[in-house]
Amino acid sequence: MSPKVLLSSTTELLRLALTFAHPFDAVVQRFFREQRTLGPRERAVVADAAYAVLRRKRWFDHLANSGKGPRERRLALLALALQEPEDASRWASLLEGDEPDWLVRAVQAAKAPLSEWPAECRHNLPDWLVERLQAQVGEEFLPLADALLTTAPLDLRVNVLKEKRPQVIAELADQAIECMPTAYSPWGLRLQGKPSLAKLDAYQRGAIEVQDEGSQLLALLLDARRGEMVADFCAGAGGKTLAIGVAMRNTGRLYAFDTSAHRLQALQPRLAKSGLDIVYPSAIAHERDERLARLAGKMDRVLVDAPCSGLGTLRRSPDLKWRTSLAEVQALQQRQLVILSAAARLLKPGGRLIYATCSLLEEENEALALSFGAANRGFSPLGVAEVLNGLRVSQAENLCSSDGQYLRLWPHRHGTDGFFAAAWTRH
Repeated sequence: MSPKVLLSSTTELLRLALTFAHPFDAVVQRFFREQRTLGPRERAVVADAAYAVLRRKRWFDHLANSGKGPRERRLALLALALQEPEDASRWASLLEGDEPDWLVRAVQAAKAPLSEWPAECRHNLPDWLVERLQAQVGEEFLPLADALLTTAPLDLRVNVLKEKRPQVIAELADQAIECMPTAYSPWGLRLQGKPSLAKLDAYQRGAIEVQDEGSQLLALLLDARRGEMVADFCAGAGGKTLAIGVAMRNTGRLYAFDTSAHRLQALQPRLAKSGLDIVYPSAIAHERDERLARLAGKMDRVLVDAPCSGLGTLRRSPDLKWRTSLAEVQALQQRQLVILSAAARLLKPGGRLIYATCSLLEEENEALALSFGAANRGFSPLGVAEVLNGLRVSQAENLCSSDGQYLRLWPHRHGTDGFFAAAWTRH
């Protein structure tokens, strides 16, 4: 791999990414489509270097500030050199002016223990988010911040309509893929490393789906049953829809609603492999769509995985913390309440409503649940810990808020993405 090509490509990718105008995964995909001369190994090095900068941006900025020249070039040099700090000399022929001395000093400085760094270089979060997370988790803030700087593991959900979990473990082992059952989800597997799955027979025939363990628990909490009418109100690409359909044992009727027809299209090939024939994807224009009005009061279960800040997924999307502002979070709250209220109208008496986010913030979670409850006296809150215990989920109380009322998953405690869920029954 040419150091010159790696440096120029990483510099350009960072230049595009650090505008934060678009999600980083979309920026990466477009960049590599346009850079067809880069091979798979070069792409991996460039992408890993850029992800490293986004994860620890304040730390990289601190190190880069001691140098001169274009900021993106300094950040790229640092990220590439720190991938193999003992071999930083490979970049020597590309360095200009004061860069050789600066890079040596910066790589050496990067070896300092975390305890010696300024606070912002330790947590690598925007100040407004630090303030809120510290207020929520107190002494657990730094363990949480450290967990958010790691790479998320690769979790799978076993499609138990097709295979049992032990059989899939054995099948993957035959392909030299190590995995173990997830700690909480009865459907889940956690893989060692990030093997390619697309060509595996288990993946091709729909026996496994990629899905974070926390997301699996949301589908489990809905507790959809055989023969019921169920709605996944913000279905997106349908990961939870598929899990719900399996829980229903492919009986009843399951609606997958979303305002994005494009996202729902991504469900179709997965649905074809799943063995499910009870799923009805439906693109809606808005929360007052006539198709929803016709179903009012008919649903046994409704899941609302609401649009949110996504700050519980920072291990996967580290750019979110720099692309999201407090004002945007506050604007989301009203939207979330409108969506939840619209979805609630679909429920029949005795039906179960689940509101969920992949956010860490109280504003989008507990505060929203309290607002909905105050405005909708026809809904009684369900204690999530009690529900999960009834479903025989391991260590159910440890997955919930201290009062057992809400599901509260944290990366540093549970090894999942950050998730929240509240539950109600309609009178």
